[in-house]
Amino acid sequence: MAELEISIVSADHEVWSGTAKQIIARTTEGEIGILSGHEPILAILSAGEVRVTTTEGTVVRVTAEDGFLSVEHNRVTVVSRVASLV
Repeated sequence: MAELEISIVSADHEVWSGTAKQIIARTTEGEIGILSGHEPILAILSAGEVRVTTTEGTVVRVTAEDGFLSVEHNRVTVVSRVASLV
């Protein structure tokens, strides 16, 4: 299975980046899970937790609000006004 390249940034710094198996985020339409091969998408984030399952199997948790999530060619970018590791 291909890996996802994840980048999570807030307004003033990069919060986390790396490779992952999946990412789950809360959007205005509800929670969304992204695996490799996902169709391109642009989603508006709701305040909540973003969970990244790394290729090693650990879960990285980030709180995020006021932003968006973009997916294209196994690259996921989460941009948030305020984001921090939990």
